Amino acid sequence: MYRSQGAFIPLNIDRIRRYRSGPESIAGTTAETQKSILRMRKSALWCLLLPVFSYAQESHRLHLTLFGGVTNYQGELQGRAFTLNQSNLGIGAGLKYDLTPHFAIRTGIQYGTIEGSDRQNSDAKLRPRNLSFQSRILEGNLLLEYTLFNMEDKKISPFVFGGIALFHFNPYAFDTLGNKVYLKPLSTEGQGLAAYPDRKEYKLTQFAIPFGGGIKFRISDKVILAYEIGLRKTFTDYLDDVSTRYVDPFVLAAAKGNKAVEMSYRGGELKDGNPAYPAVDELRGNSKTKDWYYFQGLTLTIGIGGTGKNGGSGWGGGGGRGRLGCPRNVY
Repeated sequence: MYRSQGAFIPLNIDRIRRYRSGPESIAGTTAETQKSILRMRKSALWCLLLPVFSYAQESHRLHLTLFGGVTNYQGELQGRAFTLNQSNLGIGAGLKYDLTPHFAIRTGIQYGTIEGSDRQNSDAKLRPRNLSFQSRILEGNLLLEYTLFNMEDKKISPFVFGGIALFHFNPYAFDTLGNKVYLKPLSTEGQGLAAYPDRKEYKLTQFAIPFGGGIKFRISDKVILAYEIGLRKTFTDYLDDVSTRYVDPFVLAAAKGNKAVEMSYRGGELKDGNPAYPAVDELRGNSKTKDWYYFQGLTLTIGIGGTGKNGGSGWGGGGGRGRLGCPRNVY
């Protein structure tokens, strides 16, 4: 008998001995006791796993992203590495998923227009050739983003990103009558012609390496506004259909017609311009450098899903084992 606060409690001496007997203790317990221990062990395992699911349910880890800004490029017809000159509207939309408070995966579609013209070229020596182009850019991308500060604790943070992109382009220009003329089919530098076997036709859909950064601001629990610049390193020198040297105009005309010759050199259209076609193998572009394009502007990120701490978002919500109803003692 055991006395506690004036009351006598009977003790089961045999059961106490079985629990103290070492390895045989579990075997000696009743079936009901063994099941109880098994349930507690399962509860302990769930206590380790459920916080992962808790974050996904209680936090805005999935986001909708909307982009608005400008698009530009750098190449033979736009010598400046970064400028707003000849830029055009760029838009985009996508999804972002937070892996941790600092790392996230982004995927989306970007659309814009790039252009360049010798009439606005920073190199005065290149203006007499009078070339120009425009091209729509349609891009799909997959990015990894790193945010320096936890946006649950801070209102502002710099961030960087990088990844891979697949994009489509198709350069065109307008002739003297204002007609849109797509340039790739004309082989303006002899691409694909038997007389120039080393000049292969370029593909209109290619891979690029996107990377960049910016700064983001928390507007509300679910909304973050960011300013970002995203550069795209391409593996082509033909975003503008200009890359290497002039070809023989008679060979070009015979293979592709007079329109190809007209669009490959346009100096004669200028007032006091030189109408004479440049000599064969005279430089038309710089094949040693590839073309780039880039987006810059504002990205709006909107949280999708449940709420975290105090109705907030992200990784700041208090979870923990206590909130999940996990037992504090498993034995």
